[in-house]
Amino acid sequence: MRLDIRHTTRYRFSEPVVHALQRLRLTPKATQGQEILNWSMEFENAHEELTYDDQHHNRVTLVAVDGGAREVTVTCSGEVDTSDHAGVIGHHAGHLPLWSFRGQTPRTKPGPKMKALVESVRAEEQQPLDMLHTLSAQIIDAVSYEIGTTDVNTPAEQSLCEGHGVCQDHSQIFIGAARALDIPARYVSGYLMMDDRVDQDATHAWAEAFVEGLGWVGFDISNGISPDQRYVRVATGRDYRDAAPITGITFGNASQELQVEVAVAQRQVQQ
Repeated sequence: MRLDIRHTTRYRFSEPVVHALQRLRLTPKATQGQEILNWSMEFENAHEELTYDDQHHNRVTLVAVDGGAREVTVTCSGEVDTSDHAGVIGHHAGHLPLWSFRGQTPRTKPGPKMKALVESVRAEEQQPLDMLHTLSAQIIDAVSYEIGTTDVNTPAEQSLCEGHGVCQDHSQIFIGAARALDIPARYVSGYLMMDDRVDQDATHAWAEAFVEGLGWVGFDISNGISPDQRYVRVATGRDYRDAAPITGITFGNASQELQVEVAVAQRQVQQ
């Protein structure tokens, strides 16, 4: 499947910016199941400083906001060919060893509620892949999808206790629980083409777990499926922070308002 993607991010600042740096993880990965045909970034009131690959093999673009700017726009667009591998990415790559994805972070660390979830899954004595599918199903049953009830800093234990969240929360609960089961797991940010629309609500997030004999396998907990040809992987990490589309720092007293527009559509390929 060939996907056309356009992702626009606008920052509006309450007063002129003195100095700001933004770290962008907005370039899709060239991995099993997807080929990047073309990809570009355009900036208004900002300029690229450098581009590098981080420890997770994410392509990172560092941009500086022009002094005095009150609005910044970052526009990414391109074409990606995708295929369905039932969520299987395969062998481990990157600069971090596999064991590092067994360790918890503050966002994924289990508390009493997550530990009880882990024990309920462990009690079924299934094979690892079946156990992970069971875990995914139990999370979506326990945590309803509700926008605006959590934010990027909400820990997995809190969202499980409160019983609501979004794809980011579902993914981090899954990651923390999988690690508690001694299964390496990581966070994925990217794009999902919903079948009924071109304009998407936002970027998407899911999780991957390392299964012996298969390698990394994807689980979209929010939708109850493994990623297929409608998904585009952009960045991976130990939790949201490592794979966040945009992070940065701003010097001065300006507050900022963020607006994101994402469009993903299938392009018909001429035979």
